[in-house]
Amino acid sequence: MDLLQYRIKTLFKYKDLILELVARDIKLKYRRSFLGYVWSVLNPLLIMLVLTVVFSRLLGRKIENYPVYLVCGRMLFDFMKTSTNNAMRSVIGNSSLLRKVYVPKYIFTLAKVTSSMVDTMFSLGALVIVMLVTHAKFHIYIIMTPLVIIQLYIFCCGLGFFLAQANVFFRDVQYIYSALTTAWMYLTPIIYQLDDRFPKWLQILIKGFNPMYYYVAQFRDLVYYGQIPGPRIFWGGWLIAFLTLLIGVWSFQRSKDRFVLYI
Repeated sequence: MDLLQYRIKTLFKYKDLILELVARDIKLKYRRSFLGYVWSVLNPLLIMLVLTVVFSRLLGRKIENYPVYLVCGRMLFDFMKTSTNNAMRSVIGNSSLLRKVYVPKYIFTLAKVTSSMVDTMFSLGALVIVMLVTHAKFHIYIIMTPLVIIQLYIFCCGLGFFLAQANVFFRDVQYIYSALTTAWMYLTPIIYQLDDRFPKWLQILIKGFNPMYYYVAQFRDLVYYGQIPGPRIFWGGWLIAFLTLLIGVWSFQRSKDRFVLYI
C-alpha cells in the first residue's frame, strides 16, 4: 500500500511534465500542416471512404450502414496501434534527457499513450460526421462510450509499458510488432462481420483471445447497434485491461534500472 501511495504521489508530482509532453506531441504531429488539427477528423474520413469503396461490395453487402460500422472499429484499432507504437519508442526516443536528469522513465511512455488518446478524442468528430451523413440513429447509449475508451487506454498503457522496456534491450521488437499488428488487424472484425461464414474455431479464437474484439464489440454495441454490451465482453474488457496493465508495469519496473546501460 505504501508503494502504491508513493507511485500515485510521484505521478501527481510530475503531472505538469506529462501535460507538457502530451501537448508537445500533439503540436509536433501537426506542425507545418496547413489544416492542422482538422486532420484528426479528415484523416479517418478519407481512410473510411477508401475502405468503404474497396470493401463495401466484397465484405459489407450484408452490413447495414457499412461506413459507421467501419469507422467504429477502425478508430479504436488505430488508437491502439498508434499509441503502442509511440510508447514502444518512448524510452529510446528520450535517451539523451534520461542520461542528464532524473525523471521517472514511465512518464514518457504514459505521455505517448495519453497524447494518442487525445488525438482519438478529436477523431470522434469523424464518427459524428459519418453518422450525420448516413442518417444513422444516435442512441442514448452513446454516452457510455468513454467507458470503452478508458478500458482501451488502460490496456494500451500496459502494452505500451511492456513494449517500451522490451525495445530497450531488443531493438527488433519494433519490426516484429509491426508484423504482428498487421495480422492483429485482420483478426479483428473491423472491415468484416464475424458470422457463420467463418469456421467455428476461428470465431472462438477471435472472441476469446483477441483483446481488441472486446473493445470494438463494446463500442459498436453502444454506437452502432444501440444496446448495452453483454456482461462477458464488458467485464472481460476491464479484466484484460487491468491484467495487461499489471504485466506491463511489473515488467517495466523490473528492468528500468538497466535502461541507462542500453540507451
